[in-house]
Amino acid sequence: MEKVDSKFHLVHLAAKRAREINGYFAHLGEGLGSFVPPLVQTDSNKPLSIALEEIAAGKIEAVEPSDEVEDPLAFIDDEPEDDEAS
Repeated sequence: MEKVDSKFHLVHLAAKRAREINGYFAHLGEGLGSFVPPLVQTDSNKPLSIALEEIAAGKIEAVEPSDEVEDPLAFIDDEPEDDEAS
């Protein structure tokens, strides 16, 4: 609990990392390299236990989202283009 600010945050972070570890083991041998392997040596083979050990070891850090909300439609130009030739 020293690594995160709330129990909910710990559960959310551990579940997200456990899914990543599970994906790594599921695609092991395919050579995709899109999943990060476990970051700690452990006797456990359960993804959630590995994720919690990574968080406790400080290998996984939670990043708080910024309070600034960007407009997802900012790329749209408000002014219509004049495609008609005069």
